[in-house]
Amino acid sequence: MQSRRVDYSESTRGALVDSAVALFTEHGYAATSLDAIAKRARVTKGALYHHFPGKQALFEAAFDAVETTVVGRLSQVVIGPGSAWERAVDGLRGYIGVCLEPSYQRIVIHEGPVVMGWERWREAEEHYSYGLVRTALESLIAAGEIDELPVEVTARVLFGALSTGATIIAGAEDPERAGAEVALTITRVLEGMRVPGSR
Repeated sequence: MQSRRVDYSESTRGALVDSAVALFTEHGYAATSLDAIAKRARVTKGALYHHFPGKQALFEAAFDAVETTVVGRLSQVVIGPGSAWERAVDGLRGYIGVCLEPSYQRIVIHEGPVVMGWERWREAEEHYSYGLVRTALESLIAAGEIDELPVEVTARVLFGALSTGATIIAGAEDPERAGAEVALTITRVLEGMRVPGSR
């Protein structure tokens, strides 16, 4: 009985988060009501308040859901098969693809800094994405693909470039073209770090 109740509670929470992701993506934070989220999830507003104290908490859960999915997908690339260079470049392409997805653009890039506040949003971004950048960099250094550079500084510079690239893509009139230009630019930066003869 207890297990069934826990399963039901988790499924209710999952339905609310899925509903929030869909509605925040489509309408934005300000134009999405808790009533609409509860209705789409087919739960009562009381059930919503049982899981979330308010709209911001629900937004942060939606943000977490989007980021967790993205990190899971990109992790498979960064630590997957292939050479360290191939994994890094494929990871970059994968991230650019993510930046073109409506839910990531709207919830993470556009709405996140406004709803969560710049500092909290930046901390969340680092929590989710910085580790992947550092892992890819450490793999490149270990494989002899790039010169030994200060890992922390280099990883943060690359992370900053990726974050700026995401903002450029999300604000562009032609996001796909912007994505291609961001990918080309960051790839050229990485190529500039490569050890001669490793190409």
